[in-house]
Amino acid sequence: MYSNYLIKVATKKAKRKFMTAKENIIHKIIESKNKPQLDFSLKRKTEAFTNNLFNTLFDSNECVENNIEQLEADFKEIYNLAIKSVNHCCEDIWNDFLRGLPEIFENLNADAKSLVDNDPASNNIEEVYLAYPGFYAVAIYRLSHSLFKLKAPLIPRLMSEYAHSKTGTDIHPGATIGKSFFIDHATGTVIGETCIIKDNVKIYQGVTLGALQVSKELKNVKRHPTVENNVTIYANATILGGETVIGENCIIGGNVWITESVPPNSLVYHKPETQLKQKKV
Repeated sequence: MYSNYLIKVATKKAKRKFMTAKENIIHKIIESKNKPQLDFSLKRKTEAFTNNLFNTLFDSNECVENNIEQLEADFKEIYNLAIKSVNHCCEDIWNDFLRGLPEIFENLNADAKSLVDNDPASNNIEEVYLAYPGFYAVAIYRLSHSLFKLKAPLIPRLMSEYAHSKTGTDIHPGATIGKSFFIDHATGTVIGETCIIKDNVKIYQGVTLGALQVSKELKNVKRHPTVENNVTIYANATILGGETVIGENCIIGGNVWITESVPPNSLVYHKPETQLKQKKV
């Protein structure tokens, strides 16, 4: 009996000790969370806003008029969450974005047509809208880029990262991309913030248009390459540097590594070296 009593006392002491340790852990987590004051509902609501925006443009079953009203309300909510206060600039940004939406839609239709015209696996434009991750990534880029230029806080980045998570394609909303842009297969493609891509450019999976180095001092400096008109860049090519220019009408082959400018009308490719195995005697 006495031993049972001691066991109960020891158990109670252990529970009190654990509860105290648990309370300390909870307190430390709450204290740390209060520093950045993150509200992850902003992320979820921005993802829902992004999907609704895409569907409003391309789903024939959606009521555009009703959706635009809902999108405006949703944008105001996520905007105020992003800046953690009510701000009247939100309405001006939304109105400017809305005025530019028809042009964005026109550019996206040209992107889709470019995919149909250039990809032999594509059967029709409906397939592109519904099934091509490269098109979805470009669509969300064009929408987020417009908000980026209007200086909407955080929302463009959340939109682009949502597209990144769905498609494996990472396009910074600050990049500048021209008309009739084609990304085939899409997975692993990276396009940096200060990259400039002109018209009628085609790129494939695994292409990186990146910076030569990562340094915070380069924040306001052009760090990523320029790609001129009518360029094709094949899979897993890596092109780096803010001063690097790929001239118009170039073809960049797969797996090449480029850190210097390429003149117009060039063909750049990696030449594999093949050697026969030595026969064993």
